[in-house]
Amino acid sequence: MRKLLLLFAAASILACKNDQTEKTSEIAETTADSTNVEEMEFRQVDSKIINNDSLWQPFEADLSEFSTEVYEEVKALVFERSIPEIQQAIASGKLTYEELAMFYLTRIREYDRENELSLNSVISLNPNLIEEARAKDSQINGSEAQHPIFGIPVLLKDNINTAAMPTTAGSHALQDNQTQDAFIVQRLKENGALILGKANLSEWANFFCQGCPNGFSTVGGQTLNPYGRKIHDTGGSSSGSGVAVAANLAPVAVGSETSGSILSPSSANSVVGLKPSIGLLSRGGIVPISSTLDTPGPITRTVIDNAILLDAMTGVDDKDPASAKAVQPTGNYIDGLEKASLKGKRFGAIRSLMEDSLYVRAVNDLKKAGAEIVEYEAEEIDLPNFIRLLNLDMKQDLPAYLKNYGGEVPYNSVQDVIAYNNQDSLNRSPYGQALFYGIVKDSASSKEFAAIKDTLKINGTRFLEKPMQEHKLDAILSINNYHAGYAAVAKYPAITVPMGYTRENRPMGLTMIGKPFTEEQLLQFAYIFEKNTKRRKTPENYNE
Repeated sequence: MRKLLLLFAAASILACKNDQTEKTSEIAETTADSTNVEEMEFRQVDSKIINNDSLWQPFEADLSEFSTEVYEEVKALVFERSIPEIQQAIASGKLTYEELAMFYLTRIREYDRENELSLNSVISLNPNLIEEARAKDSQINGSEAQHPIFGIPVLLKDNINTAAMPTTAGSHALQDNQTQDAFIVQRLKENGALILGKANLSEWANFFCQGCPNGFSTVGGQTLNPYGRKIHDTGGSSSGSGVAVAANLAPVAVGSETSGSILSPSSANSVVGLKPSIGLLSRGGIVPISSTLDTPGPITRTVIDNAILLDAMTGVDDKDPASAKAVQPTGNYIDGLEKASLKGKRFGAIRSLMEDSLYVRAVNDLKKAGAEIVEYEAEEIDLPNFIRLLNLDMKQDLPAYLKNYGGEVPYNSVQDVIAYNNQDSLNRSPYGQALFYGIVKDSASSKEFAAIKDTLKINGTRFLEKPMQEHKLDAILSINNYHAGYAAVAKYPAITVPMGYTRENRPMGLTMIGKPFTEEQLLQFAYIFEKNTKRRKTPENYNE
């Protein structure tokens, strides 16, 4: 089993690393008897770049009028509530979008920076948020039907372009990368969403430094896990997105994944994360690692919110070839949730994971809800040249982003960024930039590169498709991001849902992997599991 576990870890390497606490046996961590946990050590925790006075200056006057009494009234309507519940409070006149925005700003100011509970999950805030929220309030009584995302503040991972704030990818080099909105941000705005701000991330989406902790960026500092601050890993690379949603600093957030970057922080922070099929959501205007594997996706506290946020971002982007040829949904992802059933649905449970007590309980929960469970032995399949795929893609894709979507920054390549960082490596790359050096050194002919991609896709697809066909499975059940590498190269969607906590209070997620473009079905499966188990709990130090 150890060999298989190491293979799982290798499958999700570097771009979206497995939790660093999972050293030799991911299974043993879940069922360990010890409750003694050591505090993690970091070279840098607080940001050296973010200026709190500048960050909060646009909101000072409005926040000074948002009293503690009003905050508590709003909290009763908003805290740990789903989007439909929040919209119901708005519709009844008990709450305004302005108050909703003020509530999250207040919590970010209280919990995110420079105090004993700080999480460092937010890099920047939309300076126009309050004005835009007031505009939404003025439109409430309009006759036109509104999307459920209307008026809801959305936090974006800071590799996703939006005009109101720079898109930094967490890098010192991109501090002034002022851009236009990414395609998915355009879609969010068209559906009425408010852009709350930008979330911290593992710098360059975890494909920059080697051995550095998840959740660290030079711009944002070290993101910390609210379930065990400086104790539990945040997961990466969408670390800030997962942490902010978990601690109720944002109602929902958008992350991005190459191989585990949504699944990892979502499971590590006890929230719901969906990695869609490649092309379902546009990648246009998102700082890339790999045009072969990259995708944005929703991170939320509930499955219904995940469906709403996913629905609000969909649309065909003709400038993204994967989006242009993707299978688009015929309806929305929301309406079918309540009517969904697990009767006759077949799930594959990987036998080597059945040593994990939380996984076994989750499998039994699905069985009780009407699903058929098939235990099977997962085939040992290698994913050769996985890092080379990322190297070769990013060598091409970053220059393409800078040319087509970037702001006026003086860089054209990975090598340019390396040279800039080397001018002051202590402050610009405190953990080094080993993976960037690896990108520069790597090369391949077009024929060799195509062969690398073909082999990875064939192997990843075989790992998932063979048991699905043999056992007539609707989905395969995994844990956290253990099989993210296979889902990545096969281009299969996956969703993770909170399934419980270890004795050390470390969150764990049940992950369901389905065939391409079965997001609607995966959301329904996850919704039923969530409704029948209700395993998520609020991090205890962030309840005020």
